[in-house]
Amino acid sequence: MIVCVCNNVSDKAINRAVAQQGVRTFAQLRQVTEVATCCGKCARCAKQVLKAALAEQAEQQHVPLSGLGFA
Repeated sequence: MIVCVCNNVSDKAINRAVAQQGVRTFAQLRQVTEVATCCGKCARCAKQVLKAALAEQAEQQHVPLSGLGFA
């Protein structure tokens, strides 16, 4: 799904940024994908997708979410 219409950023792009580029924070995500850098209406959804991607990666690596600052 498209998360950011202004910059055409999809949930898949966010997942790739986490998995392949090591994105861990919303600030890093904005820098890498340009999500939420125009009108900002997608910020809430982008943060939710980022959180889910980080949780999935942590589960795959068996890292507790508390180590990622989401506890």
